[in-house]
Amino acid sequence: MGRRPSGSRLDRIQKTTNYTDGVFQNVEPTVVMAKEASFFKLLREFNNKPQDVSPVHPLPHIKTALKALTSEKPAIVWFGHSSYLIRSRNFTVLVDPVLSNNASPVRFFGKAFQGTSVYGADDFPDIDLLLITHDHYDHLDYKTVLKFKHKVKHVVCSLGVGAHLEYWGFKPETITELNWWEHHQPDSDIKLTATPARHFTGRGVKRGKTLWSSFVLNIHGYQLFLGGDSGYDAQFKKIGEQFGPFDLAFLECGQYGKYWPNIHMFPEETVQAARDLNAAIVFPVHWAKFALSNHTWNEPIKRFIAEAGKKNQNYISPLIGQTYVLGDVFEQKEWWNHLQP
Repeated sequence: MGRRPSGSRLDRIQKTTNYTDGVFQNVEPTVVMAKEASFFKLLREFNNKPQDVSPVHPLPHIKTALKALTSEKPAIVWFGHSSYLIRSRNFTVLVDPVLSNNASPVRFFGKAFQGTSVYGADDFPDIDLLLITHDHYDHLDYKTVLKFKHKVKHVVCSLGVGAHLEYWGFKPETITELNWWEHHQPDSDIKLTATPARHFTGRGVKRGKTLWSSFVLNIHGYQLFLGGDSGYDAQFKKIGEQFGPFDLAFLECGQYGKYWPNIHMFPEETVQAARDLNAAIVFPVHWAKFALSNHTWNEPIKRFIAEAGKKNQNYISPLIGQTYVLGDVFEQKEWWNHLQP
């Protein structure tokens, strides 16, 4: 479950302008659940999920030798959902790793799809920067981060999230917590800036005690947007105007629902967010590993592609474990439509 911020960390949080009434606030007014939602409606939907909310067959994947991965340009390996590695020259960034078989504190919910849990901590090189966008279980996994603790040189996370990491044994001097618009610069040609997202946090009953963020990563001359979780709002346009254009944007595309329209984007909104950001290429994430909503498992990517075609938005969607090097020619295959037994 982790631990809530306290002491000097809480003092810092309470002095920020986006923390009022004891919780962090979104830029735009945001309710987590729609007015028409109710416990019984949610329970009914949960009990009437479509049969193919999870894939029948194991998802195809490629097992890349991560320790041998080298590239002068950002090379990206996706592990399903919102977990991915960026390797550029001799610098390695790991984002929101969830490599265990579960995205929940309980075993009966959030079980990983077959074929998606193919990497373990031992497969990874040392991590120069571990990035945690927010503290939900499908982005901050206790079992995974414990296994990476000895491999991580530095952690950057949203403000308040460091309380969990310190409680789990990470040294305070290795953790940098950022509020929106603050930055961390580990090298002269690498800069990470926290930017707003429209979401919420919490690993228990209380929400909003830690911050949620998107991030802008400038690495070796390339501009990347690391989206985290976010509903659609005007902040994408603002970030695009301030930091764009982007060479690549990781944007959530999945786990949406009619009863929580403000905190997760529908696929059509994902495309619009990319346009707002002025992103050359979109890498849709937050799908293909867990069934955390009621849509079929591959509906997000199908809806996204249809809208991307209408808006002339370029995208890439590799297999889990497949390497994509930014700027290289990539043969996109609709692997989600051709699963083998």
